[in-house]
Amino acid sequence: MAEKVFKVTSESGIHARPATLLVQTASKFNSDINLEYNGKTVNLKSIMGVMSLGIPQGAQIKIVAEGADAAEAMAALTETLAKEGLAQ
Repeated sequence: MAEKVFKVTSESGIHARPATLLVQTASKFNSDINLEYNGKTVNLKSIMGVMSLGIPQGAQIKIVAEGADAAEAMAALTETLAKEGLAQ
């Protein structure tokens, strides 16, 4: 299991385009990957789930990956968040 907390740095938060990038990245892996924000947990492979959280700039989010490729999934998601300037 791998988990990491991020702070959203993007001015517009996690809206449609970045949410799509995260879902696409998460979907490449077999692990169960969840996104936690404000006491709610959603499947990071579900665009509707991610969008339903309405994550604003400055939010603390946690990504939890469980499965055989959890470490690789976390590394890829961390890279996507950093490369797109979404969170750190």
